[in-house]
Parts: sequence; C-alpha cells; structure tokens
Amino acid sequence: MPGILIIAHAPLASALRACAEHVYGSTPAGLEALDVQPDADTLALLGQAQRAIARLAADGGEVLVLADTAGATPCNTARRLVFDVAGDARLRLVGGVNLPMLLRCLCYRREGLDRLVERAIEGGRHAIAEVEADAAPCAQPAPREPCAAAAAPCPCPDSTS
Repeated sequence: MPGILIIAHAPLASALRACAEHVYGSTPAGLEALDVQPDADTLALLGQAQRAIARLAADGGEVLVLADTAGATPCNTARRLVFDVAGDARLRLVGGVNLPMLLRCLCYRREGLDRLVERAIEGGRHAIAEVEADAAPCAQPAPREPCAAAAAPCPCPDSTS
C-alpha cells in the first residue's frame, strides 16, 4: 500500500493531515505531512523529505507525494526528490493538493500507486464546484462501507471499499 507524503506551505500540510485525522478518528497509517516554512533552507528541507520518504517507502516501496502549488518551493523540493534522488522507492508526484484529493487517496490506496495518481486527480477536480444559492442544502451522506484506510466510513462518493 503506497505511503502518502503531503508537502506544502506551512501550515497546509499539517492542516490536511489533521483533517484526515478528524474524518477517520486517528491518523491513517502511512501518512506524513511536511510543512515548509517561509525561511526554509532548501537542502535541509530536501533532507527532511528524504527521511519521510524512507519511512513511508518501508511498507512496499511506493509513495505518492502530494504538493500544493506547482513552481513553489514545496513542489520544487518534491519534484527534485521524485525525479533526482528517489533511491529505491517508487515515487509519483501530484500538485494542487486539496482535502477531497487527500481523502480519495486514503480511500483507494490499495489499488496501487499508478491508479492512486488517477484517483487523486479525479478527486481533486471533481470536488471543485460552484455552490448555487438555490441548490439543495448540503446533507449528511448516507453511511458507507468502512474505508480501507481506517475503520471509519469512507467519505469517497463512489467508494465500494
């Protein structure tokens, strides 16, 4: 099952991890967050990211890295990590992380890294929508089957796992 590393401007990475903890009741296994401070030393940041990847890759050798803004320091660090210094781990990088993307990734991790990248992009894109004033109010979703990530209901709308 691929590990997931969120790397983003502080405090976004930790906030996304905290949201996942809220949804699942605890931190899903194999999920780490790396907040990038405004004055971060890029070499030190790269070292932190490498250590996180090593921990996450210990369970199967695959890691999905979710970064915030393409072209900014967190994504550039992740890009360097994924394409230059991956080592033995198999890494993939998706930019533009948001909460629906992360939750979808947690739900579908058992499908493998390549399918997980597709699910991440689908989840991120499909969750973006204008909410109309005359639209039906947001309702509590019906209970779902337990998610593979935790013993909590899976928030993914098309989840069957």
